[in-house]
Order: sequence, then C-alpha cells, then structure tokens
Amino acid sequence: MSDHSFDAVVLGAGPAGEVCAGRLAAAGLEVAIVEGHLIGGECSYYACMPSKALLRPAQALAEVRRVPGAREAVTGELDASAVLERRDEVIHDLDDGGQADWLEDAGVALFRGHGRLDGERRVQVSADLLTARRAVVVAVGSGAALPPIPGLAEAEPWTNREATTAKVVPGRLIVLGGGVVGVEMAQAWASLGAAVTVVEALPRVLSREEPFVSDQVTAALEAIGVDVRTGARASAVRRHGEVTLELEGGDAIGADELLVAAGRRPHSGDIGLDSVGLPAGVEIEVDDELRVPGLPWLYAVGDVNGRSLLTHMGKHQARLAADRIAGKQAPAAPGSHGGPPRVVFTDPQVAAVGHTLASAQEAGLRVRAVDHPTSQTAGGSFYGRDAAGTARIVVDEDRRLIVGATFTGPDVADFLHAATIAVVGEVPLDRLWHAVPAFPTRSEVWLKLMEAYGL
Repeated sequence: MSDHSFDAVVLGAGPAGEVCAGRLAAAGLEVAIVEGHLIGGECSYYACMPSKALLRPAQALAEVRRVPGAREAVTGELDASAVLERRDEVIHDLDDGGQADWLEDAGVALFRGHGRLDGERRVQVSADLLTARRAVVVAVGSGAALPPIPGLAEAEPWTNREATTAKVVPGRLIVLGGGVVGVEMAQAWASLGAAVTVVEALPRVLSREEPFVSDQVTAALEAIGVDVRTGARASAVRRHGEVTLELEGGDAIGADELLVAAGRRPHSGDIGLDSVGLPAGVEIEVDDELRVPGLPWLYAVGDVNGRSLLTHMGKHQARLAADRIAGKQAPAAPGSHGGPPRVVFTDPQVAAVGHTLASAQEAGLRVRAVDHPTSQTAGGSFYGRDAAGTARIVVDEDRRLIVGATFTGPDVADFLHAATIAVVGEVPLDRLWHAVPAFPTRSEVWLKLMEAYGL
C-alpha cells in the first residue's frame, strides 16, 4: 500500500474532472486525478466529438448543393469510409496520450485505475491510497441507461459508445429514443447509407424543445429516408442474428443493429459512496456551491450530480468548484433562467437557451413568442436556397426581457451565445434594440425579431 497526500483529489478525468484539476493546479494546489478508462471521458471519445465528425460531412455537402456555382462542382456522394477515417482521427483512435501529456504539463498527478472513496477525504486506487487535505471532487460522469424492456440487455444493443465508434455502416439500424442522441445518430448513419428507423414513445422527437423544432427535424430525417415512428412503445427485443424490436400493438421491426438512446444514468454505483454515508447508483445531491450537504470536503460536478447533462455546464461547474476549493471568491451564480444553452447538431441545427414558450407559461410568466424565418436576412441568402429554419424569442411581457430563444437552420449554434447573454444577463429589450447587427450577416435576424416585437 502506498500513501499519497494532495490538496485535492479529482475522481474522474472527463471534461469536468480535467477542467477542475487543471484550474486547481493553476491556482498552486497539489492535485491528483483518477481515471480508469480514457482521459477526456465520454465527450472526447464517444459523444460530442465523434458524433459531430459523423454529422458534419453530410451537412457541408447539403450546404454546397444549396449554393449555385458550388453546387455544379459536386459530382459524387459521401465517401463513408473517409468519414469514418476522419472520425477516428478526431478521437485519436481512442488513444488518450495527448491528454495525459496535458495533465503532466499542468502539474496534475495522474493515477490510472478504478477509484473509490474510502472514508473522509480518502480515495483508493488499486494499491494507492490518496488523501485530500482540502477536498475530493467526484466527476465520474454518466453512461447510457437501458430501459427495462424484456430481452433488451441480452440483445447486446448499441449505446452511444458503439454508435459513435462503429467501423462499418450497418445496413439497417433501429434507434430507440428520439432525444438529442437519437436524432443526431439517426441522421448521421442515414447520411452514410444505413436504413434507419427511429422509435419514440412520446408524440414527437426532441419533445422538450419548441414544437417547430420537432416538426423541422422530423421532416429533415424523413427527407433522407429515416422512418420516424412517434407514439410507439417497445415491448420486447429479440436477437437471432438480426435484432427484432417488438412494439405494443403487434408491429415488429427488424435490423442489423439497435441503438438505445433513452437517457443516461450516473456512474455512481461503485465509487465507495457508502463509505461516507451516501446512496450509490443515483445522482449525488449538491448545494449551490457544488458541495454535498453535510460533507463540506466533498464536491460533485458534471453529469453525476444530475443538474445538467451537458459538457459545457459540467466544465462550468468544475471551474466554480475549483475556485471555491482554492479559496477564490467566485462570482455569484445567477438564478435559474429556464434552461442552459444547448445545441442539437442535426441539419437543420437546433440552438436554444432558457425557456420554451410552454415552459415559460408553466413557470407562471406572462410571455409572448415572436418568430421570424432564420434565413430571411441578407446574410442568410448566402447560405443557399431553401434553407429551412425558424428563430423565436420568448419575451416576458411584464419585465420586457427575453427569457428564452430557439433557432433552427444551418449553423445556428453561432447565434446562441448572443441569446445566452441576453437571457442570463437579463438585457432589457429597449437596450437590446441598440445592439446593432452588422450587415450583411445572419445576425440581422435579431433586428427582425425586435421589429416583429414592435420596437
């Protein structure tokens, strides 16, 4: 047994853990980080990065085909093998050596292996016992959840990990779930030649977003041949060579692979939470300082606390936690604004922040939605003909503030930060009116929205 002492120990080297450890080290603290798989975590190797590598080629090709002059230069279709090869470059062939070098350069001690809490301020990693003088930060992330459908686990379905790293395009693919992962992977694999069926139990895909989001993404999926079945519930799964998904009502769908995209679960089942009196296998409850109530030395950031299963929000939590551990006066966190910034990287792309119209009304706000076609600006014309999309702001009529914004269309993620500033910063509409967008840019959609509101 080897004993080691540090100011802080970070359990998990995904995006949140890396950011937390790096920020603590930059503040002059002695820091250790523990990782049993790949440094960089789910986002770098099995989610954000590879999925975008799979999606981008078809989106670039679609944009070229919308632009006269460029369209005529296109003579072929996507090269699926080249797309997969580029995906492998993006994820470094599942080699985390470069990120390990980054930790070393930052002065963070890396311990490879499965880490478990072993009482107050202690983490056990194989034969190493790490003691934290100040704090332990749990940043172990989440994994795909398998719903309790008879035969599902035995059918060896894909999760996001297999869906983003597969070496061969499946002939037929069933996607169980119409959330972000489901629609992104359905579009990616359909663009590469798979026959895809999406099965969603709710009445529409992307059900937490505005209804026009669901309509436009569904239309885009169907336009490339995806069979989108909403209001459809799975009752059983069988695999005998091919996989068969049985639906309530008697229908059955056959495919080569089945991707389960039906939510996430925290990786908190075997990390020693019982040694400090906490339940295992569930989200770790934290206060507004990211600390576990009653255990002031223990923090939890990222997916494992269940507050927001988004990489950028986990990294933000990591920065806040690191500053508190280092004794730095962190800016006060703003109150809830209805939802963090979020992007669905389909074509059309979806970018949203804050409330939808429905969630604002449910929150008791007196609101009004203002819409404008995303591409109906001078700048939008350069993105080609027939680029569908809608821009919406949700305005709190009593305070004359934007409390939510949603954009659909090509590359609308670039609109999102301005919307986030308006929502989080609670910028009054009368002041926002003087934030003049440059001509000819697509940002003129903000001017169109202000005019549609009546300014």
